[in-house]
Amino acid sequence: METSHHNFSFSELIPGLPDELGLECLTRLPYQTHRVASRVCRRWRSLIESREFHHLRRTNGHAHKLACLVHALDKTSNRGVSDLPKRGGETAVSFGIAVFDSTDSSWHPIDPVPKYPDGLPLFCRIASCEGKLVVIGGWDPQTYEPVTDIFVFDFVENRWREGRKMPEKRSFFAVGSDSCRIYVAGGHDENKNALSSAWAYDVDRDEWNELTRMSRERDESEGVVIGGEFWVVSGYGTESQGAFDSSAEVYNSESKTWRRVEGVWEKGRCPRGCLGVWMEGERRLASWGELDSAVRVGTCGVALGDHQAVVAGSPCQDGTHGFHLVELKEGQNGKFEKISVPSEFCGPVQSACCVEI
Repeated sequence: METSHHNFSFSELIPGLPDELGLECLTRLPYQTHRVASRVCRRWRSLIESREFHHLRRTNGHAHKLACLVHALDKTSNRGVSDLPKRGGETAVSFGIAVFDSTDSSWHPIDPVPKYPDGLPLFCRIASCEGKLVVIGGWDPQTYEPVTDIFVFDFVENRWREGRKMPEKRSFFAVGSDSCRIYVAGGHDENKNALSSAWAYDVDRDEWNELTRMSRERDESEGVVIGGEFWVVSGYGTESQGAFDSSAEVYNSESKTWRRVEGVWEKGRCPRGCLGVWMEGERRLASWGELDSAVRVGTCGVALGDHQAVVAGSPCQDGTHGFHLVELKEGQNGKFEKISVPSEFCGPVQSACCVEI
């Protein structure tokens, strides 16, 4: 097997087996075993933590897709959340991260970020890259001031690390990710001026690179990566508060340019959390709330590949929040199945992403 393009040798991964077979065995390991397997020897650790290993698992169809959801914590649960911050005499909502595995319908929490043990920054966004989960920005849960914090969770090590901070403060921005970068764009600054600027974060190198600006400001926009391009959908400018646009801007990382696409979103509708991508001959953007009346309000969804999604929401304002597993079929809505959720994870969802391990 050719190994010259890699930073380490795959030889004798498993004594007595050919190199190709040893590598095939390790790429088939369930992700839950990676933490233990990485401690077998330095060579296994280097392999399991590498970009090449993640790429091989994806290419060979062995990657595992998990839904990660930022949800309101149940104050009566034993999640270790202390006194919640108060503002105006009211108890503020505190948020944590839950992981849902559709293969066995299991739920489990991710440990709190050490800097925010009582709950994540409010309105933070999450994205995934190279099998890692990244928490981006938000508001400090005590002061309600915007933060530039970045936190990266490694599923192999089962621990957080703090990444390089965002270059500038912004709230309610769009986020998307490809195989090696996380993109942020739009939102608004500390003075509530809508932004047209955008940045890309390289998780492995822990560095930010500024992108060219979009053609217009896009506050409260939503992001998604389609076919390797970063789409920033809808949003509004400083002088048009709440007037959500029907267009999108699309960033191509090869040409380093944006192009504008008209009429891809319902004018006047907020896209945050509810933006979904359907395959109907060509890809179509629509709200996850269109799938069923049970998730019409407070909708938040995340696709687990092209054929399955987890969608949360309620049928009406102040209605019971539910979670559903959706089978996506080309040209039609597939099976819509309610998910049984432990009480400590059933709070409203603020942000979600799919992590492919």
